[in-house]
Amino acid sequence: MEQIRERVAALDVHRDSVAACARVPGPRGGVRLDKARFATTTAGVAELAAWLAERGVTTVGMEATGVYWKCVYYALECLFEEVWLYNAHHVKNVPGRKTDMSDAEWLADVVAHGMVRPSFVPPPPIRELRELTRYRKTQVDVRAAEIQRLEKLLQDAGIKLTSVASKVLTQSGRAMVEALVAGERDPGRLAGLAKGKLRAKLPQLAEAMAGRFGPHHALVARRILDHIDFLDHAIDALTAQVVARTRVFAEQVELLAEVPGLDQTAIQVILAETGGDMARFPSPAHLASWAGCAPATTSRPASAVTWRPRPATAGCGVS
Repeated sequence: MEQIRERVAALDVHRDSVAACARVPGPRGGVRLDKARFATTTAGVAELAAWLAERGVTTVGMEATGVYWKCVYYALECLFEEVWLYNAHHVKNVPGRKTDMSDAEWLADVVAHGMVRPSFVPPPPIRELRELTRYRKTQVDVRAAEIQRLEKLLQDAGIKLTSVASKVLTQSGRAMVEALVAGERDPGRLAGLAKGKLRAKLPQLAEAMAGRFGPHHALVARRILDHIDFLDHAIDALTAQVVARTRVFAEQVELLAEVPGLDQTAIQVILAETGGDMARFPSPAHLASWAGCAPATTSRPASAVTWRPRPATAGCGVS
């Protein structure tokens, strides 16, 4: 097979160390393999970069291993002509790869001959935006879990608020829970805190609010409500940062806003995950496959086929 890159290196990255193999021309022709191991600390990666530079390496390849590749990739991407991140699934189960060094040696040969396609790694501004949108999503999920805990707590106390109201934390629901925490136990007074259309259901509410809400319920409910308030503040702060960072994508935001079903949050996530530049995807089908939205291939009859999302390529926006 034809060699298309002369000076390459491959890295087998782990949490605390990285095994490196540089594949460069030998003094009398042929190929010379230099191997070394480095720490993944900032100082260790700096030593790795200097070691690669001494050997005139122009292309560096590494597998996407969890989150451990990031500190190495980010430090090297500005120092070398090409830094490739590739899907570990494409190079797994290869005979003869028994150690980190043999892994690195084989991968260097793969890179030299162009046998693997590098994955898309977004530029720093998009990575920062992606970090914010993904962390915001975790906070939204935690908030939803806390609301579920509050509902379970009320059910434990025999408070059937959600049998009458649509949600536990509407304005009316919040006022009733706050009153319960403050010590109010009279069902009629609790029902009287209802607002808007819910006031048409005062008799049902009064019956639903009669329960066994005790001091321990009040303690837990107070902590849950305070945590929800904290999460609301965190989500708002993250959203403000996301909005500020997506202003440069005003044109893309305007186009995406025309798509039915996409609100501002969904648009922000799409921009964070794709970078807002569709030119990197050869076709809409490639984008759908990369996003994990393409149907899986199956040998079963068409009538028996069920839809499954295809796993996204490692390092391609799922880091």
